[in-house]
Parts: sequence; structure tokens; C-alpha cells
Amino acid sequence: MPGVKTNEVAGTRAVLRHYRMSAYKARQVLDLVRGQDVDRAEETLRATPREAARVVEKVLASAVANARNNDLLDPDELYVSACYADEGTTLKRWRPRARGRATRIRKRTCHITVIVSRLPEERLERRRARQSDATTALRARRVAASRREARRGARQAETAAEEAPVDEAVEEFEGTGVEDLGDTAVELGEAEDLEGAAAGEGEADAEDAAVLQTAGAQPEDEPAPAKKTAKAAAPAKKAAKATKASANDEPAPAEKAVKATKKAAKKRSGGTGDEADGRSADGEKD
Repeated sequence: MPGVKTNEVAGTRAVLRHYRMSAYKARQVLDLVRGQDVDRAEETLRATPREAARVVEKVLASAVANARNNDLLDPDELYVSACYADEGTTLKRWRPRARGRATRIRKRTCHITVIVSRLPEERLERRRARQSDATTALRARRVAASRREARRGARQAETAAEEAPVDEAVEEFEGTGVEDLGDTAVELGEAEDLEGAAAGEGEADAEDAAVLQTAGAQPEDEPAPAKKTAKAAAPAKKAAKATKASANDEPAPAEKAVKATKKAAKKRSGGTGDEADGRSADGEKD
């Protein structure tokens, strides 16, 4: 018993007639999509670099639209049950050749037919199973990715919580160190000023004692001359400089400062004695 003829296959069809292309070229593309699902057939046609692929894709879309609108079928459950290309009319043209002859030109056409039908139940079951497995796997991957992100966030939070006290301690230590250095510098400066003032007062008291011993009791109402006061303050300045040099770890000439102080005291005591002798002589004359 002969089988079902191609043009008698049940299903929804779409036909393109008298297309200016040879049936041989159209059949090469139709062989790629025969028996495939509609989605896979569309992907195959989009990836095929042939002119016939563009034409067959349009015919397939027309067949799917007919099945959806006329037969109320689900486009996701359709497949290409049959597709073929028949030869159409051939346009005959002539081209002149040598010696008054002519060559025939055949411009061929074809009729492209695409038939779509509903998938069998077995194929539908297998397809649904594959889709459910793919959906489950995708959901599992998403859940695993979300769990990894949650664990990574928890680890980052723990690390930040552990590093926070250390950073606070470092900042507190750095701030305290700067304040302590400032206080220490101020204290050192005050100590140097106090040492210089004490040294100056001690030297001035020593000089005054030497002068009183040498020249006798000088009247308190008589003010000392400005030049003598400046000369007396010079050794104190030298001693203060020597003290600062020793504080900065530089070798200070302490012996020279002591000698200079003694010389200044001797000079001052000698001048004061001469003045006292002159004053006593004037008193006797009077």
C-alpha cells in the first residue's frame, strides 16, 4: 500500500508560488529544517547565509500564523512536518550568439510549500521533561549563586567587624601621639626658658655680691648706668646659649663661659673701686 503523498500530509500549510528561484536552490534550504521544531527551524534559517533561507523563513512564519489563527494551535507545540519545492513555469528568453545563432535562456520559478503540525504526544512529553529539567537546573544555579553571595557578604562583614577595633585603636594611638609630642615640645620650651632665667638671675646675684664685696655698700637710690647693665647681661646671654647648645646635644664650651663671667666680674669690680676712690677723695676735699 503506498504511503501518504507529500501534498496530502495533514497539517496547516503556507504556499509561495512562482518565486523567481530554481527549485534546486530552495530544496537545499528546505532539507535543513524538515522535521524540526518551529523554534529550532527559525534559528537554523536565521543562521543560514542563503537567499532561499530568507524566503523559507517568511513562508514558515505564515504557516505558523495560519495554525494559530485558523486551527487554534499552540505555536510552541508545532513542528515542520513537511516542506518541499516544486518547479514552476520557466520563462524562456534568447541571447544572440555568433554566426546569427541564438542561445536559449531559461528563467526558472518554483512553488515553495511549508506544512506545520502539532507534535506527537511522546515528543511533547520528552520536550516538557527537558524543559522542566532545564528550569530546575537553572533554579538550582540561581539558589547556589545567591547562597554564595550571602556567604561572601557574611565573611566581608565579619572581616570588617574584626578590623574596626584595630583601626579605631590605631587612630586613637596616632592622635594621642601627636598631642603628646606637642605637649612635650611645649614643656621642653618652658624648661629651657626657666633654666635660662634661673641662670641669668644666679649670675646677676653673683655679680652683685662681688661688686658689693669689692666696692662696699653702694647706695640703693643710685641707679646703675645702662652700659654697665648691658655689659653685665652679656655673660648671662652667653651662658644661656651654652645651656641651649648642651640641650641640643652639641658640645657647649662651659669653661669659656665661666671664664668670661669671671673676667666681666673683675672688670666691673675694678671700675666700681676706682669710682669709689674718686668719690671718697672728693668727700675729703669737701
